[in-house]
Amino acid sequence: MQEKMITKIDALPQLEKKLKVCAYARVSSGKDAMLHSLSAQVSYYNNLIQKTDGWEFVGIYADEAISGTKDTREEFNRMVEDARAGKIDLIITKAISRFARNTATLLSTIRELTSLGVDVLFEEQNIHSMSSEGEMILTLLASVAQEEARSTSENMKWRIKHNFEEGLPWGALLYGYKVIDFKYYIVEEEAKIIRLIYQLFLDGLGKEGIARKLNEMGYKTRIGANWSDTSVRQILTNYDYTGNLILQKTYRIDYISKKSVVNHGELPKYHVEESHDAIIDLETWNKVQEEMKRRRERIKWKKDRVDSPLKGKIKCGCCGKNYLRKAYAYRTFWVCATYARKGKDGCSSKRIDEGELFKIIEELKIKIDSIREIIINNDMTLYILNKDGTKFTANWNVHSRKDSWTDEMKEKAKQRELERQAKLWQE
Repeated sequence: MQEKMITKIDALPQLEKKLKVCAYARVSSGKDAMLHSLSAQVSYYNNLIQKTDGWEFVGIYADEAISGTKDTREEFNRMVEDARAGKIDLIITKAISRFARNTATLLSTIRELTSLGVDVLFEEQNIHSMSSEGEMILTLLASVAQEEARSTSENMKWRIKHNFEEGLPWGALLYGYKVIDFKYYIVEEEAKIIRLIYQLFLDGLGKEGIARKLNEMGYKTRIGANWSDTSVRQILTNYDYTGNLILQKTYRIDYISKKSVVNHGELPKYHVEESHDAIIDLETWNKVQEEMKRRRERIKWKKDRVDSPLKGKIKCGCCGKNYLRKAYAYRTFWVCATYARKGKDGCSSKRIDEGELFKIIEELKIKIDSIREIIINNDMTLYILNKDGTKFTANWNVHSRKDSWTDEMKEKAKQRELERQAKLWQE
């Protein structure tokens, strides 16, 4: 009988496990020089990690123009999520002030990362968060960084207050003007649009209508975006266009959150007369404010608008957004939220009269409480989906606003349009 040969095979050498390493970089200003600094940080860490033996490059997490006192840093939060997912072993960052200036935020983040087995290396202080003395030193240094942030904030407040007392704005950007040495100077190309907005409003157009008109004419905001009812409203209500200023209309609660709130008298306001050249005369501005008040009183924003049984159930078949309920003196209707903000350029949907909508529901013998969703299409068809799975299809008619106008109302509208055209030709 032949003996069996047994060959011993030595265990294969285990490959050394590499540390999964990333870096976090941040600059707290959006200025070109600071963003260049951010680019330099990203390049530095990219080379450092990839050239170090035993390190596996995970990536660079970089936030631009966001304060270290805030917790809303997208890349920072994404990095923490990746750490929780086990994708990171070591985080490298320049300094404690780059990581967080809020002591509480720093310590809570470090403690969570430590519990996950993730170390943080602060290069400038040469501190590892997972070292025996790491947390004690970090607490002291973070407290110093937080105090520096507080001191900087107090100094800035003093400078802003001093400017206000001198009647000078604090670097506020204002459409229609440029700022040179804390003084507003008219930008005529933008000023023409502002005057047109005021004129169109007094001629009878609403904020949404004005926005659509400006977009149709090819006008853009300063950042190159389309006009919206919100941007139009901001211009129509801004007292600064009269050549006068009201300073400190808002203020920041604290240096950590940096949240701005409306000043309702908590701090003094400063009224500066004739601080700069006016784009809109005071008489015109007052007329617009009175007209806005008159229109608000005319519109019946009924309390049950919020409690409507159809609220949140009506969807646009074109863009998928909810329909909004608007109640006016002459009738109530539902309109796509996208169309309400952007007009036809945003969505081609049609608005539907509420009376007709309820009539359709009644004719189909559907209980409103049983409706899960109503889809409105721009081909004048709608689909009603019930909670039990049953479906209904119906047609509806588009009614123009003019259907409810009297002959007198039509004549006034005609005269306003003729006057508006005459003013445009005079310009």
